[in-house]
Amino acid sequence: MMNHVAICVLLIMLVLLYSCDNSDADTEAVSLESGNLILTALHGDAGSAWRLPDCAACHVLDTIHQGAELIRGMVRDKEYVSCTGCHGRNGSDDSEPRRCGLCHNRNDLPQTPWLDGQHAHHFTAEKTGRLNDEQCINCHVAADMDGQFELNRDLTGYPDARGIVSPYGSVSEFCLRCHNRDHQQSGFEIVASRFDDPLVAVEDAFNFIDQHGLIEGSGTRTYAGLRQGYEYRSVVACTDCHAMHGTDNVKLIIDSSMKGVTQLDVSVREVAHRVTVSEGNYAQLCVLCHQMDVILDDGDLDTGNGLSGVHEVGSNCRTCHTHGEAIQAGL
Repeated sequence: MMNHVAICVLLIMLVLLYSCDNSDADTEAVSLESGNLILTALHGDAGSAWRLPDCAACHVLDTIHQGAELIRGMVRDKEYVSCTGCHGRNGSDDSEPRRCGLCHNRNDLPQTPWLDGQHAHHFTAEKTGRLNDEQCINCHVAADMDGQFELNRDLTGYPDARGIVSPYGSVSEFCLRCHNRDHQQSGFEIVASRFDDPLVAVEDAFNFIDQHGLIEGSGTRTYAGLRQGYEYRSVVACTDCHAMHGTDNVKLIIDSSMKGVTQLDVSVREVAHRVTVSEGNYAQLCVLCHQMDVILDDGDLDTGNGLSGVHEVGSNCRTCHTHGEAIQAGL
């Protein structure tokens, strides 16, 4: 006859086997098809695996992700520490961050997103350096990791000015949920240095003044001319000029055409034109999209990144152009 210890071991094995049944409702809810990868209280049969910290108790590395060839090998190499990055902490100890950077780094996934540069969006104005796992989750709490960026799937839902978590119509709408004067997010408050500080004034500028380049613009001004991809009625996203994940420029200005200017024709964008900003000289940024139809004021001079077409190269652009300036149609 079996002794009590053997019986207990057998019962435990049966419970684990039963809880690892992949036919439960949570398996269907957690998938690329459902658009949700975060484990819920249904994990395991009727939630029997919820709050269990040991993924290895049920999931064998050699058998999981058989239908996801793009990540299967990476998960096998990184082992179980990679589970929380996509699937959350399964209701267990929240003191340890989800390990996003374990896979999203310059070696494994170097362009999703571009993470190189000494500045990134750290939610603290004075802080510089590379992002860590904690910052990733602030903006991407439940991304579906399908390789396609979708506003209302891959970005965290934050309430709008009415206090409602309404759908985002653009990336800029996501940015403006925090960057505004009077309806900032709890825990991410912004202290402005002055009334027209772009960190809070950008909502007014974007909604009421220019949305970068007057959307009703005719293109008939003295320095008219845009590169292929942009039109004078284009609404330019914040992330076309500002790199959230890494850049060598202050104010998070992109340091390469590969990191922004999303509407620009691929023949220009993917040449990786360098962007260096110093002493108010934004010529290398502006020239990515602006190219004079009629060359004036040294507009044929190379800005230093292989492109020409903007005026007053080498001077301080801020003398005339600032964020939200109605007369000059913004920066």
